[in-house]
Amino acid sequence: MNLSNDVKITKVAVAAVSAGTEVLGSILDMQGYEGVAFVTSIATANAGNLLKVKQDDDSAMGSPADLEGSGVVATANAEIVFADVYQPTKRYVRASVIRAGANTAVGEIYAIQYKPKVMPVDNSVTDIIVGAVLVSPDEGVA
Repeated sequence: MNLSNDVKITKVAVAAVSAGTEVLGSILDMQGYEGVAFVTSIATANAGNLLKVKQDDDSAMGSPADLEGSGVVATANAEIVFADVYQPTKRYVRASVIRAGANTAVGEIYAIQYKPKVMPVDNSVTDIIVGAVLVSPDEGVA
């Protein structure tokens, strides 16, 4: 068993240059998954710059609600932050990076959905994400 067959990896937002506006990730459908971890980097540490998670029953996120305790503040410049939500109570979720404390750049935001009801998961998406699964590989040319 290997990790890449047990999780779905999705880039939900591209990197954003330094600014003071919110960065919204794309909406994820959690049907068929138990949890999701969002991962990104925040260039400027500030109490007002944070990653948080929202959820909604509506696939268009018409009335999203913040998840209590999901706000993760970078404590050092260029720190990686993550928010892991296990068993969200609504079907649709999205990551949001708030840049209210100081203008800052934000790295790409990735979602790692885990504990799928159907396995294995295919993470190869043309022009988006590609990888390799190695099982007991010999040493040699990479």
